[in-house]
Amino acid sequence: MDLSNLKPAENSTKSSKRLGRGQGSGKGGTATRGHKGQKSRSGYSKKVGFEGGQMPLQRRVPKFGFTNISRKEYKGINIETLEQLAEKKGLSTIDVETLIDAGLVKKNSLVKILGNGNLTKKLEVKAHAFSKSAIKAIESVEGTVVKL
Repeated sequence: MDLSNLKPAENSTKSSKRLGRGQGSGKGGTATRGHKGQKSRSGYSKKVGFEGGQMPLQRRVPKFGFTNISRKEYKGINIETLEQLAEKKGLSTIDVETLIDAGLVKKNSLVKILGNGNLTKKLEVKAHAFSKSAIKAIESVEGTVVKL
């Protein structure tokens, strides 16, 4: 066995259709492009959204709305999720890195703690934002809230 004997497995490769190589090949003449017209020419490519000269959809529909460029998107995490995570891993402090390791949030996302569920364990929670009900729930069990 050496490099000169190597070849692909049987039927794993196909040879391409050789177009425009004379009438005897059966693919000569127009080379499967039909007769005349824009699509038969070399270099033809239709523009994205082109509708044959009809006003395209993206130009028929009016622009509307507004996108606030300074909007901050927070990933909401409920208190009940923090409670489950603390019990499962035996934690007393929960921060963004802990949530990333647990797979609850992505690396660069901002985290907001929300007040759904109830908390029984005393926790120190560090996050970018908190809802009023979450702060109330955490502090009612002598926990601490740290805004990043």
